[in-house]
Amino acid sequence: MSSTTSTRTRILQVAAQLVGDSPDGDISTRAVCEAAQVGAPALYRHFGDKEGLLSAVVDHGFEQYLATKREREASADPVEDLRRGWDSHVEFAVRNPNLYRLMNSPAMRTPPAAALESHRILTRDLERAAAQGRIRVAPELAAQMVMSATVGVALMLVARPATFDDPGLSRRVRDAVHASILTPDPDPDPGTGAREEAEVPSAAARLSALLRQAQGSGLSTAEAALMKEWLDRVANTGPEG
Repeated sequence: MSSTTSTRTRILQVAAQLVGDSPDGDISTRAVCEAAQVGAPALYRHFGDKEGLLSAVVDHGFEQYLATKREREASADPVEDLRRGWDSHVEFAVRNPNLYRLMNSPAMRTPPAAALESHRILTRDLERAAAQGRIRVAPELAAQMVMSATVGVALMLVARPATFDDPGLSRRVRDAVHASILTPDPDPDPGTGAREEAEVPSAAARLSALLRQAQGSGLSTAEAALMKEWLDRVANTGPEG
């Protein structure tokens, strides 16, 4: 390991430890430099500024969490994968409250790479669900809804544990959000018009997902983009739109 690499790693490890030990998750660059036994120029050379350092700390801390998601083989049931993904996200937040608050802090002007990758993994599972006709809206909108709710629950659990003390809260919110975007289990007696009308958004979301996966749809790039835009609009409008 080169001296440059070891210096950067030492600064990162020290900063991560200080974030975890801090009462509110905040740290100073001076404290990091003192603990890592480096001068301020070395810190700024490797990370640019305090925000760059904190962003690197978040990515460093989330690496292990994301590694488990990368290695997880998709099951045949994307809906179950979505449930497990929600639960593992919230569990990680509760185990690492300062790191999680930092990741979602408004002070972070640039989203950490870990947050972007987590969103991509979620969208991938939703696209698989859409391809099976399992969701009511386009995968991109569904991902925004799920991520907003997941992060909201997780932040409340780590920031206000005394108030949000119901051990089943995360599961309850998860099931409510999933019920709003996922199609119900097949009904042997589908009924009449209302049921059929409700299936239109799901069908549009499914076709849009299949077009994204298709390599030879017979459409030009512009035509495919326009078709996806129309399908997503139908999927996101829903029967009440």
